[in-house]
Amino acid sequence: MRMPRTILAGAAALALAGVAACGGGDGETQRPAGATALYDALPDGIKEAGVIRFAGDSHPPYRIVANDGKTVTGIDKELQDALGKVLGVRTEISIVSGLPAALSGMLASRYDAFNGPVKDSAEREKQFDALVWMVTRTSYLIPKAGSSAVKSSGDLCGKRVAGTAGSIVEDQAKRLTEWCAKQGKPGLDFIGFADTNGTILAAKSGRADAAGMTESAALDVLSKEKDAFTYVTQTEEQGAGVDQLAMLVPKSSGLGPVMLDAFKEIFKNGEYKKIMDKYGLQSVAVPEPKMNTAATQ
Repeated sequence: MRMPRTILAGAAALALAGVAACGGGDGETQRPAGATALYDALPDGIKEAGVIRFAGDSHPPYRIVANDGKTVTGIDKELQDALGKVLGVRTEISIVSGLPAALSGMLASRYDAFNGPVKDSAEREKQFDALVWMVTRTSYLIPKAGSSAVKSSGDLCGKRVAGTAGSIVEDQAKRLTEWCAKQGKPGLDFIGFADTNGTILAAKSGRADAAGMTESAALDVLSKEKDAFTYVTQTEEQGAGVDQLAMLVPKSSGLGPVMLDAFKEIFKNGEYKKIMDKYGLQSVAVPEPKMNTAATQ
């Protein structure tokens, strides 16, 4: 049965109207239902993609990578989901081999952000906006088999300490080395690895006397391997607790200011506190998020 031309013409007009309503004819991005002012402030590229792409290495409990090498749980996943919700876009994490891969990947526009935990520094702020959302205290896992000589962080002077290369832990180890020198003792022999898993294996195998990491990461390891390690925490006298940890986004992307507003929103709505409390991070939480603090110090 042939349909009358008037009906066909009407159907065609409705179809064209639908295309125009979606903005498809001009290549515009359809605005999600219920989108907020934060969504409107996002860079056009992210609105078009509908997703913020995070780089991330394996770093429990921040990023716990499943055996498939893709599925990620932990602090970062929950924090990024909370940010994505107030921004009105999805978030996803791609696993990379360490900090250098994350930084170069962002500068090459493969990723939009990296959540560290990474130190906010004036040097990094030349290329990245740094969204500070916590501070840090470094702890050192000590294999129980060789722990008799290490009862406090001061006993690490002259010891081999494994840590993630280029991380905040490496900076903290340098401060501890400076403290050791003031005591007339040899400094730490820092051994850099690509990720936290590598540092733990180095300590287990005897290639290092200790594995340095954030205190939250150390507590996570101890909860799973209580019989394998003890741990000590660096003191404020030794330089701990002064470094601010940040999410990095390339300055050229324009994402930094709107991401700061998103952080402010999850502080305001309680999601930040909920996540920090869940993972026992109350001692390193901050009262408010800030951006690019190093350049102003």
